[in-house]
Amino acid sequence: MREFVFRMRGGIWTLLFLAILFMVRKSSWEIISVSLVIIALGQVWRCWSAGVIGLYRGENVKALKLATKGPYSLMRNPLYFGNFIIGLGWSLIAGKFAVIIFVISFIVLYVLVIIPHEEEFLRTKFGHEYEEYCAGVKMFWPVKIDIDAITAPVDWEIIRKSEIHTIISTITGTAIIIAVSLCYT
Repeated sequence: MREFVFRMRGGIWTLLFLAILFMVRKSSWEIISVSLVIIALGQVWRCWSAGVIGLYRGENVKALKLATKGPYSLMRNPLYFGNFIIGLGWSLIAGKFAVIIFVISFIVLYVLVIIPHEEEFLRTKFGHEYEEYCAGVKMFWPVKIDIDAITAPVDWEIIRKSEIHTIISTITGTAIIIAVSLCYT
């Protein structure tokens, strides 16, 4: 089941977006402004993560090497963390109920299903190296900051090729949610 859900994670993200969109209510300009900053930070975080990992898109779990630099020195799942931040920004515009539904859905789908599937692959492929990495780096929250690791080189070509779809989707999704919110009187 985890492998199937992993392969469908793009469609699942679309369903989460649609669920948030369905729950959109009138929102104040203050909330929209704060949400735009949150969404932008999530997208910037994703770009940084994609530029450091090099190769990440696809239906199957794959890794040429264990990513431990840049945002991966702070947390094991920075791409999903970026998704979480973007979705949180969207759901803040939609309202309190959307925030609750989004957070619960994200935890169930990503933390309990998708991430364990990826971690099983990484544990099998990288063995002791991955176990040591997990011992020092948490799933989503930094416990230490290594300046040398954070300043890892970023491959802008990978960001341009791989992350452009997410950037366009994030901008489009944000515009749609804001437009729907502003239509409420």
